[in-house]
Amino acid sequence: MTSDKSSVEEIRQRFDAEVDVYSNLETGQLATVDAPLNLSLVAEAALVTTPHAKELLDVGCGGGNYTLKLLQRLPNLNVTLVDLSQQMLACAVDRIQPQTSGTVAAIHADMRDLDLGQQRFDIIVASAVLHHLRTDDEWRSVFQKFFAALKPSGSIWIFDLIESPLPEIQAIHWRRYGEYLASVGGEQYRDKLFARIIREDTPKPIVFQLDLLREVGFDEVEILHKNSCYAAFGAVKC
Repeated sequence: MTSDKSSVEEIRQRFDAEVDVYSNLETGQLATVDAPLNLSLVAEAALVTTPHAKELLDVGCGGGNYTLKLLQRLPNLNVTLVDLSQQMLACAVDRIQPQTSGTVAAIHADMRDLDLGQQRFDIIVASAVLHHLRTDDEWRSVFQKFFAALKPSGSIWIFDLIESPLPEIQAIHWRRYGEYLASVGGEQYRDKLFARIIREDTPKPIVFQLDLLREVGFDEVEILHKNSCYAAFGAVKC
């Protein structure tokens, strides 16, 4: 991790203190653009591409919103939750366990350190977590793990902060995102979130991530939705 960015421990401590922010199924996380829409789109995409799914992996699960939305459509999933924050995991387990007749396993870990095994999962979801990766090698390693961990015909669905490779376009996205943040929380909220992104996050362009999904082996990739500097997208393993 570069020296000018927050450490893993600093990020963990912030998440520990903000569980409530990530635990509203109706609104999703307010700091993200079109959160309720993307929750629904990811769940629907996972359902139609992987209708016979039994095993779900939720990486960076937060309070469990994406898993809960999937369980509304696939109610008997076995669920594996991963998060950097033990408090987030505890919240997610409490919310998810009553909603599935399957098993619920919680893993307290940094996704970069995980051994996800081979062909274990039917669906992987990763919401607002991959932007914490730093180097291209980290991105490639994590995407390779995801591909290996999926069963044939499995799918992965991502919702995350992205950036544009064109500075002029990025400036438009940044301005529009700032207007959105100010509308939901005021100018101080906007400035706080902007400072946090600069300190903690290393988002990548959506094209970089789609290309990387193909590079590690995914046959089909899809963009579900993009608005300003947030996008939902995914891939299917044939």
